[in-house]
Order: sequence, then C-alpha cells, then structure tokens
Amino acid sequence: MIEFDHIAISGETLEAAKAHVEESLGVALQPGGEHDVFFTHNALLGLEDGLYLEAIAINPEAPQPARPRWFDLDRFDGPPRLTNWICRTDDLDAVLGALPATMGVPVDLQRGALRWRMAVAQNGILPFDNFAPALIQWQTATHPATLLAPSGVRLRRLTVRHPDGDALAALLGDQLVDDRIAMETGPKGMLAEFDTPHGASQIAG
Repeated sequence: MIEFDHIAISGETLEAAKAHVEESLGVALQPGGEHDVFFTHNALLGLEDGLYLEAIAINPEAPQPARPRWFDLDRFDGPPRLTNWICRTDDLDAVLGALPATMGVPVDLQRGALRWRMAVAQNGILPFDNFAPALIQWQTATHPATLLAPSGVRLRRLTVRHPDGDALAALLGDQLVDDRIAMETGPKGMLAEFDTPHGASQIAG
C-alpha cells in the first residue's frame, strides 16, 4: 500500500516558488534545507491531516549534479506551479517491483536529520509526463510534517488530469485509496484545492 505524503510546487528560483505559495494561501512557509545528490533546496508548509507542501527549486549555489535532477527540474521554466505529488510506502522495493521500471530506482537521500529513499527516474521524468506520483520511503521515525508549525491549511482535493488518466489510475490500482485524490482523463493539468484561515484557495499546475 502507498499513502499520500506531500506535494511539490516548483519554481525557477526558490524565492519565486515560495512567494507563489505564500501569496496563494496567505500563510508563511518555514525554512527547509538543501538536498545533496540533486542539489536542490526547499521551503516547507505543514498541512492538516499529516500532509505537507514543499516549494522547491535548483540551488544556484550548489554544483551540477552527476545525474538529471528529480522532479524534472532541469527542464523547468516559466512561472511557479504545482508539478509533483509524492506518496510514501513502508516497502519501496516491493512497490516498485510491481510497477514499470520507468517509475525509477531508489536513491538514498538526507537533509539534516531526515533520511529517506526515493524512486527517481534515470532521466528525471516520471511516467505520464511527470503526472505519476513520486514514491518515497522515510527511514527516520519522525515524519517531516510533525516538525512543522501548524498553518491552519488543509488540502481538500488534489486533481490529477492527463489524456491517459484511466491508465494512470490503473497504474496505481488499489494500492492508493484516498478520497482527496482524483485522477481524471482530459488535458494535462494538476489542481490542489485548499481550505485556509482566509478561505478557499488553490494552486494549479
């Protein structure tokens, strides 16, 4: 089984991604940190129900990685937007064994005291034009969401729309059961809808 873990809003710079989230939701993000291997950095927002949001971008102060960056960030351009959704599992190897190889191979990662493994495609591009979820296995007892200050923001719904939406839904089968996630067939796009202290809001991708 896999569970919904968090969403990622990408930007050409971290400042742009962070500002987009803060302007959209009316709340401040917390500092995140830097990622080795892919040389990105992020800022974070704790959401209700054990979820969180990360604003992420290439770290301009870091070296060029030896492989394509995760979340297809090497090809990112344009305004900040919702680009990825991430699901967690307690057995990444077993889950990947039942999925196409294009879902990626596990990479060991860390940021501060956090340790995790994430399936990253060799070219940095997830199936279904990056609309398939990235898969993660946390290796520390503490989940990042528990370290973040409450924001009063709740993710009400995540809609993932793709021309092959039925095939995307079939890819996950019955491993993911979450009423907050809707996979639809249609023009490519993602939409996260939120309840915030200031009312309803959304971030599109």
